[in-house]
Amino acid sequence: MKLIFKFVIALAGALLTANGHAALSVFACEPEWAALVREIGGDKVSVYAATTALQDPHRIEARPSLIARMRSADLLICSGADLEVGWLPLLLQTSGNAKLQAGQPGNLMAADFVTRLEVPSSVDRSQGDVHPFGNPHVHLDPRNVLRVAQALSERLGKLDSSGAVYYQGRAKEFDARWRKAIADWEAWAASLKGMKLVPYHKDQAYLIHWLGLVEEVNIEPKPGIPPSAGHLTDLLVKLKEQPADAITRNAYQDPKAVEWLSERTKIPGVMLPYTVGGTPEAKDLFGLFDDTIARLLKAKKPV
Repeated sequence: MKLIFKFVIALAGALLTANGHAALSVFACEPEWAALVREIGGDKVSVYAATTALQDPHRIEARPSLIARMRSADLLICSGADLEVGWLPLLLQTSGNAKLQAGQPGNLMAADFVTRLEVPSSVDRSQGDVHPFGNPHVHLDPRNVLRVAQALSERLGKLDSSGAVYYQGRAKEFDARWRKAIADWEAWAASLKGMKLVPYHKDQAYLIHWLGLVEEVNIEPKPGIPPSAGHLTDLLVKLKEQPADAITRNAYQDPKAVEWLSERTKIPGVMLPYTVGGTPEAKDLFGLFDDTIARLLKAKKPV
């Protein structure tokens, strides 16, 4: 009976794969890439997101549950450019999954496929948590998402050659919808050009670059360093002399500093979703940009 039972289980698994159900297991470091995998992979992939929109992707604990998930994955997709340097290397080493190691087809870093902003000429610890390979928050320019989607489609097809045509078809359909969305977003957000922002961290650089916004100053005195009372007081003086249009933070960041500055400067404090799931409206990649632009437009004073 045990042999028959094992045979039935094995046969059921084979039939599920043959019928188009999840053939590839994907470990996504961040929610935005998990969402993109679902767009391109459809029902031929199962995807697990290691982080949520309410977690700082720089600082994640390499939990046993993450190690177990990574051990069974066929593909790893992350932002890269050292965004996950504090936890991903340990997961890769501990999981022992050879397919996901750097240089293997099962390892895909989004930042490798885009032009990175803010690449420093030199790095030392006195500068704070500066990324030596450039700003890794690449998903906040939707044009970068297009490039990563194409790379993802090709990689999925390489790992699962029987589904290559399927992935290509979904990528083509996503490309058409996404390009139309970009055109709509750019038209909708045209009035935001020149809007002066005070982001909490240097994680809005790609959004700012794409929409022609202006980053006045960051709430953090240096990347990754929480603001002290003295630094906030200095910011208060600067913002009273040269007001910005909005003070922004992401869903996972502490609201206290933004609220303190907003209350004293009368500059709107705006919470942005940053990634999929950051707000109720940001249910997927399209909702992420819809809601981000809507929140900025709401904060902008009429001319």
